[in-house]
Amino acid sequence: MQNLTELPFNSTSQRTSVIVKVCVVIPLFCFFLCCIAVMLHTFASHRHFLDTSRYILFAHMLINDTLQILTSVFLFLCIMGRVRFALLLCVPLLFVSTGTFQNTNLILAAMSLERYVAIFYPLQPPAYWRSDRIWVLILSLWLISFTFPITEFCIRRQDPAVNILSTPVICKATVINSSPLQGLFRAAVSVLFFTVVAVVILFTYVRILLETRKLRQDVASVSKALHTVLLHGFQLLLCMLSFTIPFTETLIVLHTNWLPEDIAYFNYFCFVLVPRFLSPLIYGFRDQGLRKHIGKT
Repeated sequence: MQNLTELPFNSTSQRTSVIVKVCVVIPLFCFFLCCIAVMLHTFASHRHFLDTSRYILFAHMLINDTLQILTSVFLFLCIMGRVRFALLLCVPLLFVSTGTFQNTNLILAAMSLERYVAIFYPLQPPAYWRSDRIWVLILSLWLISFTFPITEFCIRRQDPAVNILSTPVICKATVINSSPLQGLFRAAVSVLFFTVVAVVILFTYVRILLETRKLRQDVASVSKALHTVLLHGFQLLLCMLSFTIPFTETLIVLHTNWLPEDIAYFNYFCFVLVPRFLSPLIYGFRDQGLRKHIGKT
């Protein structure tokens, strides 16, 4: 959301542009919510999904990404409408948007590790990977994800002209995270998250790949786990598309005459919104067990 700028409404063409942008985002957002609602209803209606760690983690990712999309689209609409409100309301929204954004990557790493545990410890998995204890891991992921945006906020410079209770602001990340130190911290955190998750996915993929060469039985389930980990790697790449925004902004500025708000919208829609829509939907409708029950819903 930090790349969306304040929009002037001094011409009919600009108002029309804003209406078109909103009319593109809202139907896609509603379609995403309908798909997520169907999948969550399927999980809640069939007990065996709630007794499987893999499906519990996936349901957790659906809830996490729904929160991320809800806050992201809400902030997008507020910026489009130039709605201002106090930092006291803005900061929690930005925390949720940023924390859930980072949490998706950790969930992908956890889901890859869960496939690793299922292959190498099929009869006696470690305690915290069992379905009745997986909530401990989930809570840990939430704690880690929200520690970084809170830390980033705490190292900000206090602006005496801004009263957190009464000063109305356009709610975007640059309002509260504008110092160079915060920018450096944000970049370091992004690199750290991407590196850790990429290493975990690569590790699980290589280990499962080596295992498929050793096993003479149950090769089908191991190969399926291998394909699942590959899909998590693809999901990670989708989630990381948002980090290409500085480069795409530079390319667009060099080769087009687009307005800054149009560039910001293009990047938000293509590299933040669409990948977040696609990632859980691709994984959910690919799963045969889940797809079979969705078809009966």
